[in-house]
Amino acid sequence: MLPPDTQIAHVRLVVRDMTRALAFYRDALGLRLLAANSESARLAADQGSAMLIELIALPGAVEKPRRSAGLYHVAIRLPDRPSLARLIYRLVALGVRFQGASDHLVSEALYLADPDGNGIELYRDRPRSEWRMDSDGVAMATEPLDTEALLREGAHDYGTWTGIEPATDIGHVHLHVSNLARAEAFYCAALGFDVMQRSYPGALFVAAGGYHHHLGLNVWAGEGVPPPPANAVGLRAFAVRIPDADAWSAALERLRAAGVAVEVQQGGRSAQVMSNDGMMVELVHP
Repeated sequence: MLPPDTQIAHVRLVVRDMTRALAFYRDALGLRLLAANSESARLAADQGSAMLIELIALPGAVEKPRRSAGLYHVAIRLPDRPSLARLIYRLVALGVRFQGASDHLVSEALYLADPDGNGIELYRDRPRSEWRMDSDGVAMATEPLDTEALLREGAHDYGTWTGIEPATDIGHVHLHVSNLARAEAFYCAALGFDVMQRSYPGALFVAAGGYHHHLGLNVWAGEGVPPPPANAVGLRAFAVRIPDADAWSAALERLRAAGVAVEVQQGGRSAQVMSNDGMMVELVHP
């Protein structure tokens, strides 16, 4: 129901200390700083491109409870394998610790956390021609990643690092939810994403345009978990860019018909809705 080129536009993350957060997102990952003050900072992959991540400083913020809905990870997508390899090589050289690495058949991914424990995935997609379909949708798995082969890609001259590849974007967002059926009703029936894979244990993957997933939804934190406290670190909101104004309006009408409150902002170019797990979703169009 959503146009094929719908995508995740940006995310808003709560952190405790802005200086520490910028040391990670700007200085280590290589995102470019667009604007900053004591309360927030906006970062992009390239100085002239749109914001990908907004950091919101909340001194004294509490840790997100393990048994709560909300952020599992934000997935930063590199445009190709050499770009991913250069970034990983840089992070290893800086002593950044990784939490895991996986081959998901459709992509190659490495996992880490920012200084506040917000989950981060760094990944690159395999070409769509290499994706396989099965009876449950796009075939995905969690297999060991050949990190040695990955790191042989590209040039790794630490002294010539100029930042993250400018074509980098937010590929997907993965959320803990309290119930998969209710999450599917909100994100698919109402908002308009399609289910791409439902056989992965305890998870559902949804997307527009046949992508493997723009949203991962899981109950790995437990069925019926509550939203995190308002003063917790984590994901404050994420934005879905719908490239067509008519499709944007149709999504808002589906949400209203499902009983979801819709707040239109910015002269009719953006709207905010709240999921049944208390996640703020921004819907934007050009």
